[in-house]
Amino acid sequence: MRNFRDHLICSSSTIKQALIKLDLLAKDAILFVVDDSDKLIGSLTDGDFRRAFINGATIDKVVNDVIHTQPKIIRKGDKDIQKIIAYREGNFRILPIIDNDDKIVNVINFRETKSYLPIDVVIMAGGRGQRLQPLTDTIPKPLLKVGGKAIMEYNVDRLALYGIDDFWVSVKYLGEQIETYFGDGSNKNIAINYIWENEALGTIGAVSKIDNFTQDYILVTNSDLLTNLDYEDLFIDFIEKDADISVVTIPYQVDIPYAVLETQAGDIKSFKEKPSYTYYSNGGIYLIKKTALQYLPKNSFFNATDLIEKLIAENLKVISYPLVGYWLDIGKHDDFKKAQEDIKHIKF
Repeated sequence: MRNFRDHLICSSSTIKQALIKLDLLAKDAILFVVDDSDKLIGSLTDGDFRRAFINGATIDKVVNDVIHTQPKIIRKGDKDIQKIIAYREGNFRILPIIDNDDKIVNVINFRETKSYLPIDVVIMAGGRGQRLQPLTDTIPKPLLKVGGKAIMEYNVDRLALYGIDDFWVSVKYLGEQIETYFGDGSNKNIAINYIWENEALGTIGAVSKIDNFTQDYILVTNSDLLTNLDYEDLFIDFIEKDADISVVTIPYQVDIPYAVLETQAGDIKSFKEKPSYTYYSNGGIYLIKKTALQYLPKNSFFNATDLIEKLIAENLKVISYPLVGYWLDIGKHDDFKKAQEDIKHIKF
């Protein structure tokens, strides 16, 4: 993955310096001109240079004199996902992400990235993984390899594929190994912060330790899942339904091989011949409005199911998002074995 800073060039640079840098970008040939504090000034492409040369520019001229001053941009935290989709479908392939001070904080390449979602992610990675012993005696479960890659890395890469670049990882058991493995995330053009659980805080309690989220929407996910969930579709569904929390659910169909009778006071009222019923289980992935996190007790053991029940009791909008795609919770040895086989056939 290319470092986003490869697309940045200082406004005092010469056209020659810019052409050399543009040539190295090959098919991703666009530069974003910035000042000394990385504030966006404009953009440069081959077309800008051709027009400059036609008008008599020389290669020693500074790029500040030939830039396009109104490039398309994405504002970090912009909730209008339809604007992102419009850029993508309009073939605006490479776009700078700028903060409220107009500084470039990332560059999105829609050849490599599916979207840019205004979401902070919390990955729960502090568990002991007892059911996978002895594999987890010296390695934390999130770092167990499936197809040569750490389980948690599939999650990080999938989320980054949708332009999510602010990560929080809750760690406890052998957490130093996770910190060492992922570092600060800069090699993946993301930012990773770590939250240490001094004592077990349940499946969501550690989220209460974070008080500086950058976005208004928080996705909390278990670290030991394999899934090809479409996070953009999850976000769109969440926004359209104005939910406070969306629970990713896994459909299970139960086929009854007999006729099922419906009775009342011993009388048969109707029957269904070999019916099928669909039930939904908790998939361990939650998209939450930041305002709903006020119902989390501070630094206390609290499960995601406790939060869901609390939000229901407060008459907030709790919705289900049935997953269409692959999902596997790697909790037991049989799951781990299945993952090794599935990874050969499932695209993540």
